[in-house]
Amino acid sequence: MREVVLRMKEQYKYEIIKKLVDTNGNKKNAALKLHCTIRTVNRLILLYQNEGKEGFIHKNRNRKPSTTIPEDTRRKVIDLYRTKYHDANFTHFSELLLKNENISVSDSTIKKWLFDEGILSPKARKKTIKKMKSILSEHKKRSNSKKELVKIEEKLERLDRSDAHPRRPRCAYFGELIQMDASPHLWFGDTISHLHLAIDDATGMIVGAYFDRQETLNAYYQITYQILTAYGIPAKFFTDRRTVFEYKRKNASSDEEDTFTQFSYACHQLGIELECSSVPQAKGRVERLNQTLQSRLPIELRLAGISTIEEANEFLNSYIKEFNDMFSLPLNNTKTVFEKQPENTKINQILAVLSTRKIDNGHCIRYKNKYYIPVTKNGIRTYLKKGTTAMVIESFEGSLYVNILDQLFVMVKIPEHEELSKTFDVQYEKPKQRKYYIPPMSHPWKHASYLNYVAKQKHRMNGANV
Repeated sequence: MREVVLRMKEQYKYEIIKKLVDTNGNKKNAALKLHCTIRTVNRLILLYQNEGKEGFIHKNRNRKPSTTIPEDTRRKVIDLYRTKYHDANFTHFSELLLKNENISVSDSTIKKWLFDEGILSPKARKKTIKKMKSILSEHKKRSNSKKELVKIEEKLERLDRSDAHPRRPRCAYFGELIQMDASPHLWFGDTISHLHLAIDDATGMIVGAYFDRQETLNAYYQITYQILTAYGIPAKFFTDRRTVFEYKRKNASSDEEDTFTQFSYACHQLGIELECSSVPQAKGRVERLNQTLQSRLPIELRLAGISTIEEANEFLNSYIKEFNDMFSLPLNNTKTVFEKQPENTKINQILAVLSTRKIDNGHCIRYKNKYYIPVTKNGIRTYLKKGTTAMVIESFEGSLYVNILDQLFVMVKIPEHEELSKTFDVQYEKPKQRKYYIPPMSHPWKHASYLNYVAKQKHRMNGANV
């Protein structure tokens, strides 16, 4: 006869009922001791008389619950994380499993499974990391295999993490403060690229995103364009002091290289306050967003087969909407301080790069190692005196204009060689005189206004980084 082993509560119940039956005791006292009714005591007496001690063993002992996830699914989830979804945090991994693999498993279950395999989330808490270190240290003491020791050392090295940014209250209104930054990372492929981001402080909504090879003025113009066309003019931009927003020295080689002046002049024309800080914690909202996207976005880009910047920027259009639906706070349209969206023509004029040039002795302007000649809207070339001051305007869409004595001209490129010879080519036709569109003169393109703004800049007056 096999030995019957009862657990503590089962043993206590068995002893009470056995004594009650053997001594023909008081059922009310037994019910008080067991915290049950007399009816339940009668059922336990019948159970003892029919099955004996075995009857007090819980019937679900050693049986798996009906909600238990099959072992095959568990192994498949672990293998998918190691091979396909590595480096994803567990919440994101759970979402990807449901979205791509049709496997519904909670992030807490995934955490337990992977923890048993010695795998931690990239976003694991300090308490969890400490617990894993303790377990690995114990394994290290007991291990005699060199290969196993090397693996344990590698896992311990990967458990280092950086501190989070401190919290601060959100702004009250949508559009009150837009934080901007660029995050260099291996987003796709083997080359580091820069993801330029703009996030609204009040709602946590991403209002602009753009990939570029470096942190550039063009990329920040692109996300500013996205903000202006989608929402309107915000009250304030908050940025760091690197690259585009850095103060250049007084003896900068050319005006267009002083990107701080270019971007700040555009903000000045739009009425947007621009504030810069060299302290990352001051703009913790966008810094935290960088961490979140560095954890999630590379996996999404890899699964989508993205390999170029153009494809990545196209992918952002759909991904940012999905990200905002998941993480941003509900938008209250009555609590917005965005001003009316400007017309595309005005945006094209304001988000421009302005630089000063001189007419050379060939009546041309040299710009980006190419030569251009001023042309009127009727296609007539204009020949001006050598040394005449001109302000070259590269609009947001890429068109080139020049402001000379507050009159706008189109800049037409001078080719190095003629395509056809008038003398030797039979198919030569005299080029027709074409007409060009020249926008009306506006305040952002007035030379005097721009020079006055530049002269008032602190870094121009002090001549050093400040």
